[in-house]
Amino acid sequence: MRKLRVYIDTSVVGGCLEDIFAEASRKLLEMAEQGEIVLLVSDLLADELLEAPPAVAEVLQMLPGDCVEQIIRSDEAYRLQECYLNAGVVGQSSKDDALHVALATVAAADIIVSWNFKHIVHLDKIRKFNAVNALEGYSMIEIRSPQEIVTW
Repeated sequence: MRKLRVYIDTSVVGGCLEDIFAEASRKLLEMAEQGEIVLLVSDLLADELLEAPPAVAEVLQMLPGDCVEQIIRSDEAYRLQECYLNAGVVGQSSKDDALHVALATVAAADIIVSWNFKHIVHLDKIRKFNAVNALEGYSMIEIRSPQEIVTW
């Protein structure tokens, strides 16, 4: 059976070290370590972790390589990001959030997992991301919090 391919953003990694988010974030990473899911990790996430405290960056370094699939920014993802911005899904100040969704969409992730309730895991935003995806010929994408995934 094919494993669920789960795109994670920086909030999930950082969440491992924040009391309110730690349990669900760590459980999600454990699911990957146990082979239940595959984590999609983008080079955008890697770049964002360069600016994070060392303890946050170390969270991903502890994961075995076979539970992680690397996703690289592409012209296609940048084009889709621009479509989200032009449609007003998020503003220019949240362009990296739009790029996370674009990267996951272009990589055909099964789901995006994030703690970003303002710009990503937000019903209105999810609908708008998916409306743009439909207009641009992409599949709809599920967007959930780690808590929703680990309790399935």
